[in-house]
Formats: sequence, structure tokens, C-alpha cells
Amino acid sequence: MRPLPVLGAALLALMLVSVSVGAAQVDLRTILSDHRAMLVVLESRLPRTVAVVLTGAALSVAGVLIQALVRNRFVGPDTSGTAEGAALGLLAVTILWPASPLWLRMIAASAAAMATTALFLAVVRRLPVREVMLVPIAGLVLSGVLGSVVTFVGWQSDLMQYVGTWLMSGEFSGVISGRYELLWFAGIAAALAWFSADRFAILGLGDGVATGLGLSTAAVMRLGLAVVSIVTAMVVTTVGMIPFVGLVVPNLVARIMGDNLRTSLPVVALAGAVLVLACDLAGRLVIRPYEVPAGLILGILGAVLFLWLLHRRPAHG
Repeated sequence: MRPLPVLGAALLALMLVSVSVGAAQVDLRTILSDHRAMLVVLESRLPRTVAVVLTGAALSVAGVLIQALVRNRFVGPDTSGTAEGAALGLLAVTILWPASPLWLRMIAASAAAMATTALFLAVVRRLPVREVMLVPIAGLVLSGVLGSVVTFVGWQSDLMQYVGTWLMSGEFSGVISGRYELLWFAGIAAALAWFSADRFAILGLGDGVATGLGLSTAAVMRLGLAVVSIVTAMVVTTVGMIPFVGLVVPNLVARIMGDNLRTSLPVVALAGAVLVLACDLAGRLVIRPYEVPAGLILGILGAVLFLWLLHRRPAHG
């Protein structure tokens, strides 16, 4: 069974359900004649569905890239300080220039996310090669330190509501038309990574092998940093950080398809979109008409999947 068409069909089915589910009753069969239904779908349901799909796909691809950069499968954008860096950039520009335009906030978040991810890579390079588990531990420590800084500064400046939205919400209830378009930048950045998939795969073999094959490791590192930082910054800015997606989805797909990034990246993107959309739908239905944040559902499910990945032996073949 080929995973790409199966995931594509599952995503289309979930998107149709997502457009149909909500607090307001909408009959899609009468959408062309019912102006109220058309307004609900175009202004709320469809933007939310697209935002969820873009978030899941982009974060999954970003997870693949950061795992290739550090050559360790137990890290993701949410466990390497990247999300906290983006929040720190947003916090800084909010304090220094409260009326700053959206494009400046986007640049500040991306630049800070890139700086903290580069710091994480610099720390990882100094760790013993054989101590594989030190890499995710270093990422968690860096995330904790940066998160504490963000929380302290947010508390002192009376901006804790913003900090909570950026780092701890992970929900899509506030997404409407005009408030999710930043995620298209994340989707485009993740799509561009596919064109350099072979380079990232070679980089994952080690600096010595990559250099021997004529690859400019510094250029590929910069490209990976840019993609991971832009994706994370756009997601944090728009809906808050979604946990475990960039960590779990690449590992699950790799167990099925191996390490051919050019072949597996589209599957990773679709699997991430399906996972996040399914969790968002579950959050909307479990206590309907109220909602549970998708980030909470993913936190529970992602933790279970991560523990399963840790204890299950890799498939051989």
C-alpha cells in the first residue's frame, strides 16, 4: 500500500469534515444559496482548516530538517530552543516597538529563532558523538533556559498573556480570514526544502562524507536553519507552538519509508497535516460546542507515540 495516496485521501476527507464541524450549523449542500453558510465557511471554517494543514505539514518538514542538521532523531523544533527563540524575538519587538507592523514581528521572530537554533547546533557539535541521548537533553535544557527568560521578561513587562499564546496554546479557534496568512510563508519554506532534499540527506551522513562528496556543508546548514526558523516563527506567531509534531511524524515515516528524503518528505508533510487536523477535530468534538486545544491533544498523543518509538526496535529490512 502506497502511503502517499492513502494520506492524501485521508487529508481530503478530514478537510471536508473540518469545514462541516463547528458551533454553527452549516449545511454544505446549500452553501451556494445560503449566504450565512457561505460567510461562515469562507471567513472561519476554511481558513482554520487551511491553517491546521499548513501548520502540521510545515512543522513535520522542519522536524526532518533539524534532525538531519544535528544527525539525531530525538529532536524537533519544539525541543531545540527554536520555538522559545521565536517567542523571545516577538517579546523583544513587542516591548521595544508595541505598534510595530506584522512584517517586522515576523522578521524579529525568524531572526531570533535562527540565532537560538544556531546556538543549539553549536552546543551539539561539542558533545561526544557516541552519546546520542545527550543531544535531546541539551535541547531540552536550552529550551528550558530560554523559556524561563521569556517567562521572566513577560512577567516583568505584563505580557504573560502573549507569552502563553506563543508557547502554550497550540490552538486554532482564533483563526479567521486575515489572521492565518503568515502560515503560507511557513508552507512555502517547507516546500522549498524538497528541492534540496538530497543535500540534507548527504549532510546527515556527516561533515566528512558530505565534504568528500563536494557538498558545501555551511550553505546547506544555513538553508536548513532558515527553513526551520521561518516555519517555527510563523507557527508561533499565528497559533502558538504545537508539540511533538516535528519530533514524532518524521520518525514514524522513516520507519516505513527509510531515509530517502526526496521520497519521504511529501509523505512526512501529509502525515503531519493529517495528524494535526485529526487532533484539531477531536478537540472540537470531545466537549462540543466547546473546544479542547489541539496542542493539548497532541501533547498527550505525541508523548505516547514518542515513548513507543523509544521502546520499539527499529524495523530491519
